[in-house]
Order: sequence, then structure tokens, then C-alpha cells
Amino acid sequence: MLRSILSVGGLTLVSRLAGFARDIIMAAVLGAGPVADAFLVAFRLPNHFRAIFAEGAFNAAFVPTYARLKEQDGIPVARAFADEVLTAMALVHGVLLALALSFTPQFVGLLAPGLADDPGRFDLAVTLTRITFPYLALISVATLASGALNAVDRFAMAAASPILLNVCMIGTLICAGLFPTAGHAAAWGVLLSGVGQVVLLLWDAERSGIGLRLARPRLDPGTKRFLKALGPAIIGSAGVQIALFADTIIATFLPTGALSALYYADRINQLPIGVVGIAVGTVLLPEMSRRLAANDDVGAARAQARAVEFAVLLAAPFVVASLIIPDLTMRALFARGAFTAGDAAEAAATLQAYAVGLIAFVVLRGFIAPFHARSDTTTPMIASLSAVAVNVTLKFALMGSLAQVGLALATAVGAWVNLGLLIVFARRRGLPLGDALLAGRLLRLFACALILAGTLWAALPVAGAIASRLPEAREEVTLLLVVGAGGLAYAAAVLLLLGRGILGPLLRRRSAKTPKEPPSGL
Repeated sequence: MLRSILSVGGLTLVSRLAGFARDIIMAAVLGAGPVADAFLVAFRLPNHFRAIFAEGAFNAAFVPTYARLKEQDGIPVARAFADEVLTAMALVHGVLLALALSFTPQFVGLLAPGLADDPGRFDLAVTLTRITFPYLALISVATLASGALNAVDRFAMAAASPILLNVCMIGTLICAGLFPTAGHAAAWGVLLSGVGQVVLLLWDAERSGIGLRLARPRLDPGTKRFLKALGPAIIGSAGVQIALFADTIIATFLPTGALSALYYADRINQLPIGVVGIAVGTVLLPEMSRRLAANDDVGAARAQARAVEFAVLLAAPFVVASLIIPDLTMRALFARGAFTAGDAAEAAATLQAYAVGLIAFVVLRGFIAPFHARSDTTTPMIASLSAVAVNVTLKFALMGSLAQVGLALATAVGAWVNLGLLIVFARRRGLPLGDALLAGRLLRLFACALILAGTLWAALPVAGAIASRLPEAREEVTLLLVVGAGGLAYAAAVLLLLGRGILGPLLRRRSAKTPKEPPSGL
């Protein structure tokens, strides 16, 4: 299982690195002004709905049902179920797309009301939203194909497909002079990437023997089970997106540039969430679903423990770096072209606030998986909505004094509330949470993080002095030197306090069937 996590995480890392290249180009071309704000609204709106109806809710309901049907009834039955869901999804998204394109001004006015005071930004946001919104329907079909591929242990292409978003946007931004504005160029890149992802994943599904076809939907037991899980999953995913909607809505009332600061800080914050957190959830959910279908509760709990500790192992350096060197990170990555040092400072403060909740975000899917693998989407929904209530309340309380930094801090607190509630609910239901090794390993990982923090703090002035002798790229070299020193210190601390055993499962040959469990001494 950990090899699959590493595979998904590695490909996601490639996608995120391509995303950084995209953001560097976008920061230089768009800057943090009105065109950037208009595009980011147009980009966020379909992505919010994608997270509600596609990746979040859909995977939570679809993957366990598909995995169970495949395990118990065979691939033909599972494939027929996927075909029926595809048809229903096409109908729903067709109606949603028609409504969105017909009422785009009202839609943008509802979700970004602060733009109404700036007719230029508002009109541009409406135009760009009409270009980007079809991406929702395209990416939903891609998500269905990804879920089916993941359920048959084919993770690579699904993890690699988001790279197309970055490649397409980079291509259109480079050719921004051919479009009315750079915002138009970025928006068309989003739409083209959706087409590319659908084609790529449908081809991979066909090649894997689980090709998708349109079929008449039926209310058979599998579909009923899926729909029963889908409703609460949509509400739960909507809860998370409500908090993000609140960010967008509130930020439109803040000074120009607040949306951009949130965006660029969130891009750094999303790197470990995407590379580690989503990879853990992607692999762990079908793994636990299969084990529970085979009545292997102990194996399912052990799989969760290994996934959570592996997530913390990889995410801790991001947390420490975001807290200790956020200014250097933002200046080195984005402070060029239209993106000024002042813009970088605002984004750095926002990144620090996001980092407070990063560990909670990264392990969250590992604690949701035990519920979703049992087709229980109601309990995570309750936890999510409760956390959102705290999150949104804090946003309004903090926006006046802290601006967009307050929005990010509220998001971080909400993540910890969500995680805490999931742990409490699991305990009440008697669900096992990891194994006896998990707590001890997490404490030792915390000690490794403290060692890393001290190293970054000590290395920063030394690296700055070395880089100051260079004629250019001083910030970039300083960041590389500091990160290199921190990486060596963290690796040494992990080997000293945890030993090579924590990576043992990655070094073993994986069997063709169920992955072997690590020895009890690891």
C-alpha cells in the first residue's frame, strides 16, 4: 500500500511542480491586480463545485461501492454500475452547466459580491467564468474514470492527469499576447486541460478493460447503496466548500490583492495536501474497502496506521518550513515581474496561518477512510459541517484585524476541529484507529520536526550571507541552501529516532495480491 501511496504522491509531486512553474509564470504575467482577481474568481467557482460534486463526494460514495461489487460480484457487474453512474452524471452536469452559463452574472454576483463595486473586474470575472465553467463537467467524467481505475489498483494515470492542467495553462499564458487579456489566456488553458484529462483517462480505462459506456440507469442494489452514500457525502463536501466560498466572498471585500495572497499561499499549502494527503486517501480508501469486505478489520486498522504515520513523516517538513521561512519561500518562488516583494510578504503571512492546520489537513482523509470504507458518509458529514460552522464564524471575527491572514487561520482551526470530531466519533462507535505503534511514532516524528525547525533557523543567516555574494538569484540560492541543510538534518533525525524500519514496507517486493503487512516490530 505504501508503494502505491509513494507512486501516487510522486506523480502528484510532478503535477505540483508543474503547477509551481505555472504559478510563477502566472504571477509574472497576471501579478496581483484586478485581472488576476477576476481570473481567480472564475477559476475558483468551477473548482468549488468540482470538489463538491466530483472529487470529494463522488469518490467517497463511488470507490467503496465499486470495490465491493468488484470483490464480491466481479468486474462485469462493477463496470455496469460505473456505466449507469456515468449516464446519470452526464445528465446532472448538463443541466448544471446550462444554468451556470445562462445566469453567470447572477452566479458571480452571489459568490463574489465584493466585485460588484468594480464593474471592470465584475464583467471580466463573468466573461472568464463562462469560459472555465465547462471544466466542471469535464473533470467530473475524469473523476469517474479515475475512481474506477483506482478501485482496480491502477493509480498512475489518474494521478498524472492533473499535469495537463498546468501544461495547458503554461502554454496559453506564454501565448497571452494572442488573447484579449492574460486572464482570457489562463481561462482557455483551464478548459483545454479538461478536454485533455477526459480523453486521457477514458483511454486508460479502455486499455485496462474497464472502459466506460453510456447505459440506462437502474436502481439496483449497488446503485441504491451508492446514492445512499452520495447524499451525505455531497453535504459533507459542500461544507468544506462553504468555507472556501466564504474565503472568496470575504476576500472580495478586502483590499485588492487579498485574493491573490490567499491563492499563492494556498498553492504552497496545497503541495503536501495534494502530494501526501490526497495520495493517502486515494490509496487507503480502496485498500480498507477490500479488507473490510474480506472481514479483515485488523488489517484495515493497520493499513490506516501506516498511512497516517507516512503522511506525517512527509508533511512535517512542509509545516516547519512554512512556519520558519515563509517570507524567503514566497520571495524566492514568486517575487518577480508584476508580483512585488510587498505581495510576497502578504502571501507569506497567509502561508504561516495555513501551516497551523496543515498536519490536520494531510491526515484528515486517513481518518475519514474508516467511515467511507464502511459506506458511512453521514458521520464525516456531521464532523465537516460542525467544523465549517467554527471556521466561518472565525473568518468573520478575524477578517477585520487580520484580513486574509485571518481567513487562512480560521481554515486551519476548522481542520483541527474536523479531525478531532472524527476521532471522537470513531471512538464512540468502537472503530479501531490505527494500531499500538502509531502514537509512539507520531511523538518521535514531532521530535524530528523540532530538530528541523532549529536547523532552518540556524541555517537562514548563514545561507543568506553566502548568497549575498552572488550577482543574481540570491533569494533562490538562499532557499536551496536552507532547504538542503534542513533536509539533511530531518533525514538524520528520522533515521536516529525511528530507524529505517519506518520505510521498510517501501523496500519490500510487493506481492501481486494484497500487500504484506509490516512485521509487528516495525
